[in-house]
Amino acid sequence: DGGYCASRLMGGNGNTYTIGYPQEGEMNGLGSAFAGIPLPGETPWRIITVGTDLAPIVETTAPFDVVSCKYEPSQNYDYGKGSWSWIIGMDGATNYDEQRRYIDFSAAMGYESILVDALWDTQIGYDKIEELARYGKSKGVDLYLWYNSNGYWNHAPQGPRGIMDNAIARRREMKWMHDNGIRGIKVDFFGGDKQEMMRIYEDILADANDYGLLVIFHGCTLPRGWERMYPNYAASEAVLASENLHFSQGSCDAEAFNATLHPFIRNTVGSMDFGGSALNKFYNYKNEPNRGSRRVTSDVFALATAVLFQSPVQHFALAPNNLTDAPAWAIDFMKSVPTTWDDIEFIDGYPGRYVVVARRNGDKWYIAGVNAQDAPCELSLELPMLDREQPVMMYTDDKTLNGTAKEMKLNKKKPLKVSIPSKGGLVVVGNAK
Repeated sequence: DGGYCASRLMGGNGNTYTIGYPQEGEMNGLGSAFAGIPLPGETPWRIITVGTDLAPIVETTAPFDVVSCKYEPSQNYDYGKGSWSWIIGMDGATNYDEQRRYIDFSAAMGYESILVDALWDTQIGYDKIEELARYGKSKGVDLYLWYNSNGYWNHAPQGPRGIMDNAIARRREMKWMHDNGIRGIKVDFFGGDKQEMMRIYEDILADANDYGLLVIFHGCTLPRGWERMYPNYAASEAVLASENLHFSQGSCDAEAFNATLHPFIRNTVGSMDFGGSALNKFYNYKNEPNRGSRRVTSDVFALATAVLFQSPVQHFALAPNNLTDAPAWAIDFMKSVPTTWDDIEFIDGYPGRYVVVARRNGDKWYIAGVNAQDAPCELSLELPMLDREQPVMMYTDDKTLNGTAKEMKLNKKKPLKVSIPSKGGLVVVGNAK
């Protein structure tokens, strides 16, 4: 938190690891790379999770077990799903008409929000944002607004700028958001892990709570128990997220490989604002061939990552055209998939190869898997958490990555045998035992 700088585990020779402090060049070289504390003082917990297999890594709760809540929530915060025009349309999509179209899209999906990304202050304007907020309320859809974190630590030109780093400007802006029913903020472009920067994170969270705003961080550090420490904290990016799929074909080609890393590495630390699960075949707002990067993973893969990648607020990379050009079973799944979970179980997998994880929401289990290997992944899944007296919904791919959804009864005595093709996925949804 703001009482210390953030740190990381650094590898050395042989079996030696050390604590790594921030680099001197962070925050444009300003601020100390070390921490200052009063005496007597406390340093943060350092946690390492180990296991004889991978289950304790994926299922760990250690980041939350050693922290406590720092302030009371000012209200009951609602999380949920939303849509996001920027991932498909980029900066040009941040205009009034497109945001209104995405409000209609979120309403059609039963989603609670849209994320209005960078440059809204100049390309839409404050008066029109107020109008959008009112229109969204009439559709049951709230707004999240993007902000640049910047003080002296970044020169990024995207606005709104020069607000989140200043307490007076920040609180004035947050009051305006509160008065206009804005649900939350996404703050981007942070400057490192120095103690002064950690105080900025904490100050943004504490002020946002005063005005009933949820907070997502982007271009930022790893969360460190923040879901429990700060009641209005939602998620952090802190990963090579979905925007890279738009920016380069190489990232699309590596999407399956990276997806098999996140449940073992990034997402086991805390909630991950990935912004994925695209159903467009191409990353452009008309889904036209040979424009922009091409998705090489299957539709079932996209559904699986909605379960594998955990964040209580999900702004998915879906687009309004998906209501007509995506399979109905995929849209129906994306309408109903939860964003908060009561339990998690690691089923099978290995980083960089494949992964199968089960998450429970209420009385339903969602078992999701993806395969990054060149060959199909042949698995025999026991799935003891499922009630085999009841049918399950299965989403599977064939060898050519064509997906299907069907209801079926599992054999009561035998494991479920599945084959996940390369860059394909698997989802099983069933009642808890």
